[in-house]
Amino acid sequence: MRISVSSDMDEPVARSLVAQLRTRGHDVVTHGALNPGDDPRWAVCSESAAREVAAGTADQAVVCCWTGTGASIAANKVPGVRAALCTDAYTADGARRWNDANVLALSLRLTSEPLLQEILDAWFAAEAGQDADDRENVAHIEGMDLGGAGHGGVR
Repeated sequence: MRISVSSDMDEPVARSLVAQLRTRGHDVVTHGALNPGDDPRWAVCSESAAREVAAGTADQAVVCCWTGTGASIAANKVPGVRAALCTDAYTADGARRWNDANVLALSLRLTSEPLLQEILDAWFAAEAGQDADDRENVAHIEGMDLGGAGHGGVR
């Protein structure tokens, strides 16, 4: 799987993330502080990683900033991206299973090495569920990306 990774800071957890993804056999493309010469601002590098997912040049992305919040907000502004800020394995599993998330957002401050391993294990073990309600919600979000309000929403 090709995974686009961004971080606004060259922190040990960000370097560990890249190493763990490569150890798992993924092709990793880095952005921001992880790629010398790139713009390291969280809004810019998160957008770059998310755009690769939206364009289909990356299967998924992991975006990181100090809290993970800014990175997730920036990634979610890209149509076709469903970024989820995950601080534990249960949330990562649910984000993939119920929300069909295609971008994982992580906090550089809160994510320890063992927690990173647990989150990645859960993220990659889970697949998008086929529950009708969950699929309808994902379809609604996809409609929002296209400028529509989905079913019964306000424009």
